[in-house]
Order: sequence, then structure tokens, then C-alpha cells
Amino acid sequence: MKLDSPIFDRVRVKPDKDRRLKAECPACEWAGCDQPATHRAPKGRHREGQFWRYCFDHVRQYNQSYNYFAGMPDEDVAAYQKDALTGHRPTWKMGQNGGSRTADRMRENVPEGGFADPFGVFGEMGGQAGGNARPEAEPPRESRMIRNAERRSLETLGIELGATAEEIKARFKTLVKKYHPDVNGGDISTEDRLRDVIQAYNHLKSAGFC
Repeated sequence: MKLDSPIFDRVRVKPDKDRRLKAECPACEWAGCDQPATHRAPKGRHREGQFWRYCFDHVRQYNQSYNYFAGMPDEDVAAYQKDALTGHRPTWKMGQNGGSRTADRMRENVPEGGFADPFGVFGEMGGQAGGNARPEAEPPRESRMIRNAERRSLETLGIELGATAEEIKARFKTLVKKYHPDVNGGDISTEDRLRDVIQAYNHLKSAGFC
């Protein structure tokens, strides 16, 4: 085996790195340079996937002055940067590719002033069919979804679930007169009961029951 052979460098304790690079790497493509080309540099726009082969010093010099958009009009640069946000893949506006036709079919069964409810979510919650956001008339009391807090408030006032707003107000006035200390000669033993009645009525009022 020759002592200057590249194969001998691989088994030596301290290989000659400079001589190995010259043997394995092509020469730098910079004019007048014979150093090994250890780095790649892109050739530019419209030559994607093609590279120059330079040594370290010349690839650094090339990168300092490299401009992919050189010679491109400003509007083309802006369009390229916008398309880069989607990876230069085609995009469509909302409602295209059949979306507008689907929306038209959904709007056929929507009442005026309402919104589409294709899955019946609002109907299950006690709302009006078709998702009407502002019904002209209040739905029947029986169709309203009663929550536990509202149910307890109705029980506190001692009235039925289907009671009207007038019945709730009348019952509230009756209970206030019954439990108010001034009516009972200053007796404060009914204050807790009066407080519960007032809280129950205020809750029903905030929930739209009266």
C-alpha cells in the first residue's frame, strides 16, 4: 500500500484531512479557485434543484449577495410571498365546491329572520323549529326546558310548572305579604322564608318566566 493513498488515510490514527478532501470532492467552481468544493449554493429562480459547488470561503461570499427575487417586479414578489403561505397550492373561497349549493338547500327551510339548524340542536333545547332567533310569540310554557334551579324556584313559590307570568307575580305578592315582618307585628322568624321567596322570584324573572 502506498503511503500517500486515500485508502491509507482511513486507517491511519490521524488522517491527512486536506489530502482526503482534494481526492474525494470536486474542485470549487468559483473562477480561479482550486480548493475542494465542500458546500452547495442554489443557482437561483427557475433553476430550482440545481446548485453550484463552492469551497467554504466562496460559498459564504456567494450567499452574502444571493437574492432569489432579483429582477422580479414588486407585484410578482408580493404574489409569490402570498402563495408561499399555502405552499403554492391552489385555494378556493368559502362556499365554493358545492358549499353554496348546500347552503341554498339549507336556507329553503329557514323562516324569515331565522337561521339554519340542520341538526335540530335548538329544537332539542326547547327552541323554535328552524332556529328562529326572535320568535314573534313566546313558546308554550310546557315546551320550555326547565332547569333544576328554575324548578326549585317554582317549588319555593309553591306554583306549578305551567304557571303563567301573571300567576307567578300574584303568588310572589301573596307570599311577601305573608312573610314580611311588618305584616307579622315585627316578628323576624319568617325573614329566612321571605328571603328565599325573593331570591326564587328574582331568578325566575331573570330567566324570563315573569
